[in-house]
Amino acid sequence: MTLGAHIGAQSTRRRAPREARAAPAGDAFPLRYRMTSSTPVTPIPPQGTTQAPPFPWLGLVVLAAAVFLSVTIEMIPTGLLPDMSRELGVGEPLIGLLVTVFAATVVVVTVPLSALTKRVPRRTLIVITLAVLAVSCVLTAIAPNYPTVVATRILGGAAHGLFWSVVGAYAGHLVPKEQLARAVSISVAGGSLAFVLGVPLGTALGQAFGWRLAFVGIGVLTLLGAVLVQRFLPPVRHHAGEADAPPLRLRSDPTFVSVIVVCLITSVTMVGAYTFYTYVAPFITDVMAMPASAISPMLLAYGIAGALGLVLAGTVLGRRPTIGLAVALVSTGLGVALLALFPQVPLVGVAAFLLWGTAFGALPPLLNTRLLHSASARIRDAAASFYTTAFNVGIGGGALLGAVLYGVIGLGGLPWVFVSLLACSTIALVWTALVNRVHR
Repeated sequence: MTLGAHIGAQSTRRRAPREARAAPAGDAFPLRYRMTSSTPVTPIPPQGTTQAPPFPWLGLVVLAAAVFLSVTIEMIPTGLLPDMSRELGVGEPLIGLLVTVFAATVVVVTVPLSALTKRVPRRTLIVITLAVLAVSCVLTAIAPNYPTVVATRILGGAAHGLFWSVVGAYAGHLVPKEQLARAVSISVAGGSLAFVLGVPLGTALGQAFGWRLAFVGIGVLTLLGAVLVQRFLPPVRHHAGEADAPPLRLRSDPTFVSVIVVCLITSVTMVGAYTFYTYVAPFITDVMAMPASAISPMLLAYGIAGALGLVLAGTVLGRRPTIGLAVALVSTGLGVALLALFPQVPLVGVAAFLLWGTAFGALPPLLNTRLLHSASARIRDAAASFYTTAFNVGIGGGALLGAVLYGVIGLGGLPWVFVSLLACSTIALVWTALVNRVHR
């Protein structure tokens, strides 16, 4: 090498950036972008830039649409209960039990199916479950008798359970923890919209053209929803789907107990809710003394109130999930108690009905947010499966308990069962919050 070349090389080395000199030869990234053998290092963006990804609005809206369809399929028999009872030749409590059959299937199959499909891509699994739900609706519409309807509801329940075991944690994969309340509120908004539009419109369609056409309509929309999910929902990675993921031992995870507590509170709350809500259509006509034509508008008003509760959960109550959840539980109990006390006083009865809808609309997103805050990322998918099971234990158990109590304490007594179980959930929530504070 000549003296000039040697001096040029020295000058080049002095001008080289510090991180570039620190990187070994052949390393494609500077040192600060590499990771050690044990701990990943978050890349440091250049000064003046931001690293936060854009909020996935489109994906969450599509997810909310899928939730809307799934919840509408689950709950549509509640609005069509009298019509299905007359045509199938069975009593209204047996039609109410269709909700129990659906939910019981979810309880039995969700965890096993989740384990069997843990390596299937999450978005693909949502598409498959929506397609099966669509098929179950069409089969319900052409079912010749009650036992066949029960069989189609079992098929739908299996798909619904697997769907929720994925959807329950999907928002947690799309956004960082500090955005969970907003993301969950958007995705769960589909459930509230099902009460705002799905069940009332399905009820109106069933009353006008027959309940079978209502099931066909929701089946076609669900198939369209599967196409939208495949097209617009961003795919995600999940811990259980990684080939090199270690065996998952739930009980050894420090957040496991917190997850179970949230699931128990969820289950007790939903048992009370669906003991009453499953039979809300006859309650409106027989106890509130309203005409049958008022069922659909009342359910629509309930759903709109629930949408307001959802907004409150995402903007106000979700900032402090424990306090917000306690407020929602107490407010729900107050609304239901007033409705039970003054069902035939129009102003008070309708106002209490709307208070119930508003407060209860905030409960699912608050419960789901609390679950995702409680669970570590490692067990988040498993926690979602447990939560789905607990939620549907409540739905099925509530519908079954309502059917048993229907002829014992009457429709007027069902709201008080709900109020009592809400009190149990509130006490459990406050107790666990106090215990957690003591142990900190």
